[in-house]
Amino acid sequence: MAFETLASDFYGYENLLTDREKDFLAGLRAYLESDVKPVVNQYWEKAEFPHEIIEGLHRSGVIGLGFPETAPFENSAVFRGWAALELARVDASVSTYVGVQNGLAVGAVGVCGSAEQRAEWLPKLASGEVLGAFGLTEPLSGSDSAQGLRTVAKRDGDNWVLNGSKRWIGNATFSDITIIWAKSEEDGQVKGFIVPTSTPGYTATKIEGKQSLRMVQNADITLENVVVPESLRLQNANSFKDTAAVLRLTRAEVAWAAVGVAVGAYEAAVRYSKERVQFGKPLAAHQLIQDLLVKSLGNITASIGLCTRVSEMLDRGEQRDEHSALAKAFATARMRETVAWCREILGGNGIVIDYDVIRFFADAEALYSYEGTREMNTLIVGRSITGQAAFV
Repeated sequence: MAFETLASDFYGYENLLTDREKDFLAGLRAYLESDVKPVVNQYWEKAEFPHEIIEGLHRSGVIGLGFPETAPFENSAVFRGWAALELARVDASVSTYVGVQNGLAVGAVGVCGSAEQRAEWLPKLASGEVLGAFGLTEPLSGSDSAQGLRTVAKRDGDNWVLNGSKRWIGNATFSDITIIWAKSEEDGQVKGFIVPTSTPGYTATKIEGKQSLRMVQNADITLENVVVPESLRLQNANSFKDTAAVLRLTRAEVAWAAVGVAVGAYEAAVRYSKERVQFGKPLAAHQLIQDLLVKSLGNITASIGLCTRVSEMLDRGEQRDEHSALAKAFATARMRETVAWCREILGGNGIVIDYDVIRFFADAEALYSYEGTREMNTLIVGRSITGQAAFV
């Protein structure tokens, strides 16, 4: 299948990819256009996830790209960013499903698991045999997870007993396992656990009423004396620094996904502007519409450049927290501007889901906040600039 550079990739950054990477993206794009795009609006309105696409997503090979145990071929972080963009330009909820399964569940085991745990769990998660979730955020702890984690783990011989609660956990209403992060009573350090969701005392309840990422099935999780064997403790997760190592990898891909959301809204706005006629000519022929389209394309192009560079730094082992934090803060802020401009181009039709833009507009709000709010990521970068921490 022939690969075509996206029109929204105005400076041709995709040309940095290898032929094998381009072939993969061409196949992924074709699958998303044929099987995913036609159903997302109806499921978004119903606030349900289209489970029929899960098998196809896993079969595409997009999950497990970052680890040798599951990667179908050697690939770059830049390529993995483009995969996140392709998913999000069709739908942010679908991108989030993959982000949770791939970046967070696979990533937690890949970064913090022992060789034996990686060998056992990574192939299952990549194939879809096991669906995963990632339980870090809590009802009273979000941005302050490093210090404010209240879920506790108590050692009991060869087992651990977990008590606490989690909130906003994506995919958790249907996951087979959830990576639960808890503070050990022994040493006060944060540790990670692979928790089968069938374990007695584990309860997941869907969060209702969301108006952003409506297809994502977020849950409140309650843990009441949940017993987990030592064999399911992530053996290389011994403090929050290890948790942060997982988040560092995913934060850059969320930045790429934010660009994808902007691209999806932009493409819909361009299409509409060429079809809609006002005052005797297409909207696209009006100066004010062209101004909004050019500003949107500028945001997208700048964000692609930033994301490309931070991913190159990851490949070279040079990326630090402040690098991924800047990418996430900048790309999501530019995304928020862009989807608003694109909604403006559609006028009244911009609030009708038939034209797609309102879905991107609403979903952008969740990406703006999750995986580190703009404010928190700004403070991470600010600390790097000044040498002064301003978190409290």
